[in-house]
This record gives sequence, C-alpha cells and structure tokens, in this order.
Amino acid sequence: MNGRTKNASILLIDDDRELGGMLRDFLLADRLDLTIAMDGETGLERLSDDVFDLAILDIMLPGMGGLDVLKELRKISDMPVIMLTARGDDIDRIIGLEFGADDYLSKPFNPRELLARIRAILRRTQIAAQQAELSIGSISIDLGSRTALVNENALTLTGTEFEILRCLVATPGQVVSKEHLSEVALGRRLLPYDRSIDTHISNLRSKLEKAGNQSATIQNQRGVGYLLIPVRPKTP
Repeated sequence: MNGRTKNASILLIDDDRELGGMLRDFLLADRLDLTIAMDGETGLERLSDDVFDLAILDIMLPGMGGLDVLKELRKISDMPVIMLTARGDDIDRIIGLEFGADDYLSKPFNPRELLARIRAILRRTQIAAQQAELSIGSISIDLGSRTALVNENALTLTGTEFEILRCLVATPGQVVSKEHLSEVALGRRLLPYDRSIDTHISNLRSKLEKAGNQSATIQNQRGVGYLLIPVRPKTP
C-alpha cells in the first residue's frame, strides 16, 4: 500500500487474544492499524465511536454472536466486513453473506491470505472515485459518491453488491462471468465450488425488487455468469 499517507484502520472483533496479537504485528508491517474488540457489544461500541476502513468479524463470539453484530452494523454502516467462520461451516458463511458481509475466510487461515483479502477490498474502496454516472431504466449509479438509485430511491448496498451492480449496469445485455465478478467485487480469483457471487447476486436481486425495479432483470447464464437484461415496458 505504498503512497498511503495514513495507515488504514482495521477493527478485529474476535475473542482469540493470541490471534489478535499475531495479526496486529503482521498487519502493522503492511501499514494497517489493528484495533481489537473481544466481544460483539464492545465491537459495536467501537464502530459507533471511531471510523474504521474495514472490520474483521468472527462468527463465534461470546455473548452477542457475530451474525447479530453484522445485522446491527449494517443498520448504521456499509463499511466492508470480512467474516471469519469455522472451516466447512457453509451455513454460517452463506448467512453471513446474506446479512451483508463482503467476504469470508475459514479458520484456521494463513495471515497472508487475510492480508490479500484486505488489500483487495481496500484497493476497491479507495480507488479515486470517477465523477461519472451509469444508468439503465430506473437504475442509476453515481460512481463519484458510490451510490445507487432505483426510481430516485437510494439502495442500501454493501461494497461488494455495489461493484457487482456497477459491472452489470456498465455492460447491459452482455454476460459477465462469475470469475470476472469475483475479481472485481471480491478482489480474488473464483475458487472451486465457491457460491459467494451467487449469494451476493441473490441479495442484489432482492434489494432491487424491494426498491420497485421493473426496468431490468439480472439473469443467470448457466455455467457462465450473469447479465442485466432491460425489460420493455408493457404497452396498454
């Protein structure tokens, strides 16, 4: 992260003291400041009091569980969140993505892999915003403010959902591969049997529908990827 004038600020919500100490030293070497909260309640307090660039959230927490923390966080912020889950616990992983996590990592993990995930997300969110807009039908995207509207109503999207929608709106009627969506939205290659993009697409469809979108639909090109299809208005 050369050229950064200020260290990025990360909040780790995890009760594993040994893990926290190791990650603090490891991430500091890459100019990432790590603050540690040992439980969910304390984590939410820190998030309301301080500004962080990204949160790392363990699902298994004493007291208030990680998924409940994520639900509360998404009421006040769309900051990027990486969930830490037990290896092979697909249900928690899927629920975490549905609740608004941007990415996940199974424990135990290689700190270098976590660093790569963090770098990718921060690159995505900190790229100088372009003052431009994209639109299709009632859907419009402001790349400068990173906001998306449907019928002038603001959508509450995670950073990952925003990037997926941006890719699809920029290429209407064209199939965007899941591999490309993973590279752009998650900052990593698509792994075998990885359903993360499918889950994010499902969340995005639901949010567009609830906002009253009727001018475009996200379709699945089986085995290839997704595309945004304009819908012609019905004639009376």
